Amino acid sequence: MMTIKSSALKGKVVRTQVGIIGAGPAGLVLAHLLHLHGIESVILEVRSRDHVEHRIRAGVLEHGTVDLLCATGVGDRLIQQGLVHHGIELRYEQQAHRVPMSDLAEGRTITLYGQHEVVKDLIAARMEVGPLLFEAEAVGVEGLASSPAIQYRHDGADRQLQCDFIAGCDGFHGVARAAIPQQIRTTFDYSYPLGWLGILAEVAPSTDELIYAAHDRGFALHSLRSPEVSRLYIQVDPNDDIADWSDGRIWDELHVRLERNGGWTLKEGSVLEKGITAMRAFATEPMQHGRLFIAGDAAHIVPPTGAKGLNLAVADVCILADGLAAFYDSGDTTALGRYSQRCLQRVWRTLHFSNWMTAMLHRFPDEDEFERRLRFAQLHYVNTSTAAATTLAENYVGLPMESSFLN
Repeated sequence: MMTIKSSALKGKVVRTQVGIIGAGPAGLVLAHLLHLHGIESVILEVRSRDHVEHRIRAGVLEHGTVDLLCATGVGDRLIQQGLVHHGIELRYEQQAHRVPMSDLAEGRTITLYGQHEVVKDLIAARMEVGPLLFEAEAVGVEGLASSPAIQYRHDGADRQLQCDFIAGCDGFHGVARAAIPQQIRTTFDYSYPLGWLGILAEVAPSTDELIYAAHDRGFALHSLRSPEVSRLYIQVDPNDDIADWSDGRIWDELHVRLERNGGWTLKEGSVLEKGITAMRAFATEPMQHGRLFIAGDAAHIVPPTGAKGLNLAVADVCILADGLAAFYDSGDTTALGRYSQRCLQRVWRTLHFSNWMTAMLHRFPDEDEFERRLRFAQLHYVNTSTAAATTLAENYVGLPMESSFLN
């Protein structure tokens, strides 16, 4: 593989094999896998390195995601600092009910490790082997049938990246998805009447495993970030103003919703950051057009209840990397031709699971007593049925990751 020299990137026109738009988890993992396959790529990222490395997102990693990162040499810090969990707790009617995920899912686990930490690890690995341009804004793509190119701005100049293929890992608002013609693109977009108010608190976690709480006042989640820092969420109206939520009000609401009979206390600490995120579900198909392939948030968004966003993005690019490797190895385009079909099977399974978790744990604004009783009956069934708990556990720890690096 010929490595592009940094000096060449100053030119008006640069050529590579795969042009990648976006240095989030999808783009970075894809570039990393392509490098291991001996395939050259250039990553264009509109934000600064500091912004990308400190952009806080959820960090629940599926078993397969952890295996992939470790198998490909970027899991050292993850293994040292990640918090491995073998179960989660469902809390309702002031009672705690543990779902023993590892027991139900053939020993598989989840690992809590901040998404920004994953990104830091991947950026460090990338900077040693290939080009990654920060503050490089992709403004358009062209030639998707046979001669793809990305038009971008960098260092105050308009430039072009010519390539064999384009991977659009540029998020919901990027240029890649919009390049798929509307007449062949089907979009599914649903906005939930729900929001999550999340805080990062400087306090040791009050739990050893994640707590998902269903309460008549709304959902709450107690997660962990490190032995000294906790991540907590409460369900709110997505149109609420964060200014109306004082730290004291947030803690009061957490105490009520996470209350449990018998000797458990929620610890409070300084709130380091807080914000409200609206919940939505989004998918577009197909996820490819000509020599353009989209992945991650450019193609789909899932409600956060199932903790699937990063993991779904990684699953996309594993399939794409193997397809590109087959093409460069032998010219075989079969796997690339099936990219969208294979990805969408997992996307819809994940959307279903995330929607199921959301519906079971949240009180919707128009919920009546009949619907409330159905919801709590579902929670009770998951708690008392091995079959139901296994369904939750298998989906939560993650479906098998499809990658040649895990065979």
